[in-house]
Amino acid sequence: MNHEIYQTLPELLKEEPSLVKSLGLPNAEIFVPECAHAIISATISRSSERKPLVVVAPTNVEAEKLFNDLKMFLGYEKVDFFPSWETLPFERISPGVETMGKRLRVLHRLLTCDESLEVIVTSARALVQKLPNKEKILPISLKTRDLIDQRELLEKLIAFGYKREYQVEHRGEVAVRGSIIDIWPSTTDSPIRVDLWGDEVERLCEFGVADQRTKHSVDKVEIFPCRELVLNSEMIETAESMVDRQNWGSTEWERLANGELFDGMESFMPWLLKEDTVLADILPRDGLLLLIDRNRLDSRVKDLLEKEKKLAESLAKTWSFEGSELPELHVSFDRSMKFCKAPIWFIDSTRNVTNITEVKASTWESTKTSDTFHMDVSGKINRISKLLDENYFVVVAADGEGSANRLEEILKKEGLTVSVNKKNPTNGFSGIHITIGSLERGFILENSNFALITENEITGRRRTHRHIRKRGKETVRIFEDFSIGDYVVHKHHGIARFAGLVSQELGGAEKDYLLLEYKGSDRLYLPTDQIEVIRPYSAGDVPTLSRMGGIEWERTKSRVRSAISEIASDLVELYKKRINSEGRSFAKDSPWQSELEQAFPFEETPDQLRAIEEVKIDMERPFPMDRVICGDVGFGKTEVALRAAFKAVQDGCQVAILVPTTLLAQQHGETFKERLVSYPIRVEVLSRFLTQAQVRKVLSGLEDGSVDIVIGTHRLLSQDVSFKDLGLLIVDEEQRFGVSHKEAIKAMKAQVDILTLTATPIPRTLEMSLTGIRDLSLIDTPPADRQPILTFVGEYNESAVVEAIRRELLREGQVFFVHNRVHDIEETAAGIKQLIPDARVAVAHGQMDESTLEKVIIDFWERKYDVLVCTTIVESGIDMPTVNTLVVDRADLLGLGQLHQLRGRVGRSGQRAYAYLFTPIDRSLSEEAFERLRTIGETTELGSGFRLAMKDLEIRGAGNLLGTGQSGHVASVGYDLYCQMVNEAVSEASGVQEVAATEIRVEMPVDAYLPESYVARGDLRLEAYRKLASAGETSDPSKVEEVRQEWEDRYGPIPEEAEKLLAIGHLRTLCVERGITEVTVTKRKNLSSGFLARCSPVLLPLSKQTRLERLHPEAYLKESSAELQIPIPERNPVGVLSEYLKDLVPVPTSIT
Repeated sequence: MNHEIYQTLPELLKEEPSLVKSLGLPNAEIFVPECAHAIISATISRSSERKPLVVVAPTNVEAEKLFNDLKMFLGYEKVDFFPSWETLPFERISPGVETMGKRLRVLHRLLTCDESLEVIVTSARALVQKLPNKEKILPISLKTRDLIDQRELLEKLIAFGYKREYQVEHRGEVAVRGSIIDIWPSTTDSPIRVDLWGDEVERLCEFGVADQRTKHSVDKVEIFPCRELVLNSEMIETAESMVDRQNWGSTEWERLANGELFDGMESFMPWLLKEDTVLADILPRDGLLLLIDRNRLDSRVKDLLEKEKKLAESLAKTWSFEGSELPELHVSFDRSMKFCKAPIWFIDSTRNVTNITEVKASTWESTKTSDTFHMDVSGKINRISKLLDENYFVVVAADGEGSANRLEEILKKEGLTVSVNKKNPTNGFSGIHITIGSLERGFILENSNFALITENEITGRRRTHRHIRKRGKETVRIFEDFSIGDYVVHKHHGIARFAGLVSQELGGAEKDYLLLEYKGSDRLYLPTDQIEVIRPYSAGDVPTLSRMGGIEWERTKSRVRSAISEIASDLVELYKKRINSEGRSFAKDSPWQSELEQAFPFEETPDQLRAIEEVKIDMERPFPMDRVICGDVGFGKTEVALRAAFKAVQDGCQVAILVPTTLLAQQHGETFKERLVSYPIRVEVLSRFLTQAQVRKVLSGLEDGSVDIVIGTHRLLSQDVSFKDLGLLIVDEEQRFGVSHKEAIKAMKAQVDILTLTATPIPRTLEMSLTGIRDLSLIDTPPADRQPILTFVGEYNESAVVEAIRRELLREGQVFFVHNRVHDIEETAAGIKQLIPDARVAVAHGQMDESTLEKVIIDFWERKYDVLVCTTIVESGIDMPTVNTLVVDRADLLGLGQLHQLRGRVGRSGQRAYAYLFTPIDRSLSEEAFERLRTIGETTELGSGFRLAMKDLEIRGAGNLLGTGQSGHVASVGYDLYCQMVNEAVSEASGVQEVAATEIRVEMPVDAYLPESYVARGDLRLEAYRKLASAGETSDPSKVEEVRQEWEDRYGPIPEEAEKLLAIGHLRTLCVERGITEVTVTKRKNLSSGFLARCSPVLLPLSKQTRLERLHPEAYLKESSAELQIPIPERNPVGVLSEYLKDLVPVPTSIT
């Protein structure tokens, strides 16, 4: 992306009179309209030559917007962001590791007078927060070829607050495996692998969290602490004195006195600091402090101190001491500037008496006179033409390559001369210049004859600009590896309990086996290369263990098989109908399609791209699509739907989007209209918010084809709705529709492509997807800045509610309080108002009339309220990024899917989010409610919606796929095997002959296993065995080589035992390729040395038989049983046998 043009723009303002007048003054006050804050700050930084410039905005949101624009105007390296903590003062939770790391990096750059640091952007809260250390904290710096002491490095990382783990999965963790050190530094986007050769750093690489594989090399890395509070001797002394003095927090004080690091230790910082130091105190004399909107800053800080005081009072009751004893974490606004050695300038967005100097700037007032795109564009273009006549230089900021070309076309059509994406304007600063880059907003500067307009100001599209970093997650694993104690299903022996990986010596060779415990004292030692014959058992209750070798398992299987065969024919009928029915084959992507996709403001995750690709392939096929997109809440399913809808409309079709609630219809309507505003596409919403006349207008539009996309609730399924040419039906939040709605959809979709979106599929959908009747796409990767939600499950606690709401108010956020009973919802809201008088509380529920409900939701969305007390109406797809706390007062009454949906409504803006799921005090829960709450409490990681649906399938069972009966068949054989049996039955019913996968048995008397010293964690050893086993089932030796590379990459040089394991993997691929199913190697009888290998079935042509006799006179081919017996040496038996088989046994032509 070309940003050089942006970095030349501050030069245009060098002669701005108000700035020239203020340069050199110790204090200045300038009136600058809000639209020009970023460009003026950039110009002040360039012109004043003072470094660094600290820009302070009233709120975090404003600070982030300024930061994004300043990076464009000055360069990414030259601007840094100093965030505030996202936790409450005194709250015993640590701020995010990334937040603390960023803060420490800025302080380090500031204290070491980093030449490249020109601007620091921060908020009022971060300006007045006390800092823990004034002394320089030097990061650990690593480069390739550096010599380091591994133990010393590890000790330093632990002192920096890094947690030692076996495998790095989160920021702030370190892992050591032999000569490999994995670290996820607090400030980097990806974890780093340090590969040592002795004491020398041989290579530094970034690696992926999901697959733990290295991605690309880096030259050097700086590792900052991930704890802002680094304890010194003075602090430890203070902590020791507190142990004796205070009766509260004694355990924590003791841990601090012992120099321990623990989560939540930062909350004790105010007691440990001897003096108050804030950011402005350490700003050098050569710097400059620039405060934006002084009055707002002052009132924000007063508000903050007031909230901190109230919090101290409520905590004083909980901790049983007086509130006055609590030292403060923040200072007053006046104190924050008191010891600043650098000049202080003020920028105000509103005129006041003291403003003598001003920057004349104006915004691009909307010239929108109607809803149509053309009117809006023509109004803006007229404005641009007038500015050009007045000799202005105009820059147009496009969001992507596609839209830059489109804007160029539009402007050229109007007869305007345009230059596109030049690094520096060759013709001086004049005319129109289109360039690519995301800016928050444009401006017109009168004195400098310069204007900048953003794409969204031309088109009216509102955009969220956020730099999203890449996060690779290439693997989609539906079934997790099992832990000790889990139930598993063996294809032939039935249900067993997994008792772990054990090493056994059999026939003089040591190997690892999976130990399975059956009924009574029956045990099965399963070789790791046969791991594929067992599956996790998932289905409701605790199963009965099978008896090995008994006939009861075979009986169970045949009983389930006969029940399955009944429904298999129905399924086949359904599937055949779909494959054979004439669908529409949509055209390939048009240039507009790629332009729309480039305008997506975030970086797509790999899963999202895969899902989009799969949907497009389905749409281009001649038969109707029926695909389920299963992705967690907020993982980007709507974007997949939007692109599919756009593709359908491009081909002249209409699209219907079915959603469960009116609110969701409104929100999708907004999203679709915003993204498609630049295109001649008519989007309408059909919901109960419309008047009768509006409904009639939409219905006639659908009938005559003038409405391209309609979004609506089940009103869309009414008899009076008819389409001119419906091509695609999208069903959002599918789990919310009942059976009758689904029947109506079925009738509607005979020849229509259908796309279903869901976060927690209902068991039947999941089952139909996993058994292949519908196609399934999983979006399993969270957006890069999404954090897991802290989930608290327990009895209702008023002080926890107060604390949760106060925390949210303090960080400028909002709260959903879910109370799912309408009759006393007003009472609950009044109670919250009483507990927190300064919170603005609103009420929303489904029984309110349309206009009132819409007004409340819109007002809440526009942040006119802090707390929304509501029913589960918010469960469906409502996207409000500023809501980061959820409180549910009767979580025991909600289903697992509902709880997960609700929890997914928070934490969508990259902020740490909290979910409080309360149950009534002193009331016993039903077994199912307890199980649901336990599951949701445990499953907090991102992307867990699919796993929760699997769990829901276990808790409830799936029922019959097509009927309504609840069958117990899933429970009797386990979910996995059930799916497999359904697939087999479907193949049989449709006349497809399934080729049975051949099982290959290889028995070698060699020590082939993964030593514990190489891979210590049992689950990772299991995963490694599973990968090797599936690589050995193919005829492609490169698959085994991939496993080797992964092991080397993740665990270091491969030990001898593991090398032998890989060699056996290669031997298995040879066997697959040559159709050999059994290889047994034993000691030769009557001979002192050597082995005898028996391979079968082996069929050799005459030429090869002659070769065998000539080269291996002791070998023997038993033609009756097709068994080859061949002597092999004891040294490297696997390698030698592999070479013999390659040389002697030809590859059958039918297999190749």
